[in-house]
Amino acid sequence: IDVTRGGSFIETWVNLYSGVGELNIYLLIVGLSTLGSAILIKLIKPQLPNLLIGMFVGGFLAFYLSSFTESIATIGVIPTYFPPLSTPDFSLSSLKSLAPEAFAIALLGLIEASSIGRSIASKTNQRINPSQEFIGQGASNIVGSFFSSYASSGSFTRTGVNYEAGARTPLSAILAALLLMLIVLLVAPLISYLPLAAMAGVILLVAYNLIDFNNIKKTFAFSKSESVIFSATFLSTLLFELEFAIYLGVLLSLMFFIAKTSTPEIHTLAFGSPPGEEVRKLQSIRKSPLVQCPQLKIIRIDMSIYFGSINHIQKQINQIVDNQKIYHILIVASGVNFIDLAGMEGLLIENKRLKEFNGSLYFVSVNSSVLEFMEKVHF
Repeated sequence: IDVTRGGSFIETWVNLYSGVGELNIYLLIVGLSTLGSAILIKLIKPQLPNLLIGMFVGGFLAFYLSSFTESIATIGVIPTYFPPLSTPDFSLSSLKSLAPEAFAIALLGLIEASSIGRSIASKTNQRINPSQEFIGQGASNIVGSFFSSYASSGSFTRTGVNYEAGARTPLSAILAALLLMLIVLLVAPLISYLPLAAMAGVILLVAYNLIDFNNIKKTFAFSKSESVIFSATFLSTLLFELEFAIYLGVLLSLMFFIAKTSTPEIHTLAFGSPPGEEVRKLQSIRKSPLVQCPQLKIIRIDMSIYFGSINHIQKQINQIVDNQKIYHILIVASGVNFIDLAGMEGLLIENKRLKEFNGSLYFVSVNSSVLEFMEKVHF
């Protein structure tokens, strides 16, 4: 069935429905045979390369069916030469005209690679370093620009095939590149006979295996915000282009993050003895009714103080001053990992206001990086 590329999910299914009368039964047999044999091998002999065997089954079946029809499309001729060396155009006019598109491609590539890495890491219990991935991807694209290369990134399907084939280390990518080089130089004519329907069956199986249904269930069960992000991204993938869906997902994640961190938890503390202990410790008055000092208010902020949260913090401090008439406020900053300039300016404003009432703003248990920044601005 001839389906226009680049269309949305709905457009694709409309084209499929309208063209169902043009269905090529031979291609359907090849695709289903590849898919079925790969699944069967996976169930019977998991240690065997089921995807490779499935492609061989589809290839041999297509070769047999070619005597009955000529409509089985194949990969086609693969060039047996490498791209030529080239020198990128570094002129100012080219940089200005290409910068917006280049930034979008780079951002999409980084997001895609990071998403793929996290997806596979959740299956292998490995830790990933996004910074290392970003550096490696940038270096590869810089070098590739001198070899007439396209902008490169990770691929969901290729990564899935790599994982399903048993790869566990980056060495697999090096071996795959070397094998691809040998294929291009030695056996490209044979690979050209591989049917596209067999490739489609393999990609369909790989794409299905990348879906983590258990993680999706946990997302909807335990997190409303992440459920909204997932649903919006998923629906956008069906209705719009993949790039838009990724951008929307990132934007929604950022919005929910700012919304959550803009109203940090502020606990009122007082000294008291935990059950069974005689030592007096600072505790939240939410846990037990403790007697508070009438001259000093002790609070703990469990979030970084930045432009998004400083208004909420200032509001809480103002309520203490206006309602309780307490002008000495001690902030336990053990949970504050970062203070930006806007946050510091807000704290300085509140400190100045407290000093008008002969009070002050105090900090204790401050992280070293935060303390260094506070010293720079002469808090």
